[in-house]
Amino acid sequence: MTVISDRPMAAAISTHAWETEQSAAVGDQAREHTEAAHTPLSVLAAAGLLSCAALAAVCWMSGRVHADPTLQTVARFLHVAALVVGLGAVLAVGWFAVLWLQGRHRLADILNTACTLQVPIWLGLAGLVTTGLFLNPDLTSTLTQVTGGLVLAITLNGLYAHRLGPHLDRYRDQRVPRSLLVQSGVAATVSQFGW
Repeated sequence: MTVISDRPMAAAISTHAWETEQSAAVGDQAREHTEAAHTPLSVLAAAGLLSCAALAAVCWMSGRVHADPTLQTVARFLHVAALVVGLGAVLAVGWFAVLWLQGRHRLADILNTACTLQVPIWLGLAGLVTTGLFLNPDLTSTLTQVTGGLVLAITLNGLYAHRLGPHLDRYRDQRVPRSLLVQSGVAATVSQFGW
């Protein structure tokens, strides 16, 4: 912005006041965005219950669905593809978190990355559950039970992480409170371990 004035000091003050107003407006918009992005706890609880019911339904149906060898081969391929998509997205978010802890990135970078990669993470998880239906899993096997438990854990943890997002967003350019940092670290650890 170029201001022509025979009084340079007045122009500088005017420009500074304009920039301050713009900065305040951007801050207000960010706060409104954070409040709008805050998903009510009741919605997340309902999503958690529906996720548990869906996983139980898939387990029940997997004992009744008998896929032929061709369908099983396709399901295995799609199962691995879903794992690559979901795990890759989770690892990317985790990598940005490590860089933030080292002071090489801002918290805003992690939050933007996590927001962007939410869709591939959830698609990967949904793909794993859906294709698992056609893989004739042995539900009495300890490995299958552990795998099912991990899928449930990362699903519920993902909803918990979604709840933490708006709280972290308030501290984009500030120091994050220790309690929120611990909660985020636990959620990240469960996610990395579960995937």
